[in-house]
Amino acid sequence: MNALNWKNSQGIELYAAHWPVANPIAVIALAHGQGEHIGRYQHVAEWYNAHGVAVVGFDHQGYGRSGGPRGHVKDLDAFLDDIGLLLEKTAELYPDTPLFLYGHSMGGNLVLNYALRRKPELKGLIATSPWIQLAFEAPAIKVLVGKLMRKFMPTLTLPTNLAAHFISQDKAVVEAYKNDPLVHDKISAAAGIALMDAADWLDSYKGEVPMPLLLLHGTGDKIISPVATKAFAERVKGDVTHQEWDGLYHELHNENEKAEVFEYTFNWMKQHLPAN
Repeated sequence: MNALNWKNSQGIELYAAHWPVANPIAVIALAHGQGEHIGRYQHVAEWYNAHGVAVVGFDHQGYGRSGGPRGHVKDLDAFLDDIGLLLEKTAELYPDTPLFLYGHSMGGNLVLNYALRRKPELKGLIATSPWIQLAFEAPAIKVLVGKLMRKFMPTLTLPTNLAAHFISQDKAVVEAYKNDPLVHDKISAAAGIALMDAADWLDSYKGEVPMPLLLLHGTGDKIISPVATKAFAERVKGDVTHQEWDGLYHELHNENEKAEVFEYTFNWMKQHLPAN
């Protein structure tokens, strides 16, 4: 893994990780989920590397090793601009390689919003456990405070209270997450409401998906709603593949069945590569 850094349009330094492959058949640009960081995807990248796919991922501003106040992003456009920069930097590294954008959870919300709103040139889009609806009712008082503070104190952070024991059925994964110094449970009023609004927008979207889309979700996810992902897949138009994994928790890439998930995703990618 090679560490990369670049500055975004706000002047915030973003940390990125590059898992290179010589003559790759494809490259994945990867966006992580809420509270975590790209380092948690080392094993994911290594699996794809072993199958001839390069991976470039980054820490969102306010997360991991990237700059910015913890958990704070000023608005949705700032999130999406950073994903655009990730795609730009990935394409510079691999100018003639088929490019796939991949996002998990919050990252799934963001890559879907990016693809639908900005329509980039991609071979395909992959979203795992994408935040379209939460699997639980967000506390009304916290949402109200977030909406008020977005106007008056946008950088005010509140705890997400994410239930770490629901990320995976593998207890070692849960313990590693809890003890990871780069994981945090902070989200600002501005970022939280922006993400909720972005999820609501996806939850009512009925149009075309402008590139091949793969949606993956575990039916045992108690953090993000698998029902909403299925409804989205059935509602939108285009080349959409939806695959549910019976009983799996939120982080499909950290369940015992992760190799099956990787294999399924890789086979879908190969179907969308140009014929040699």
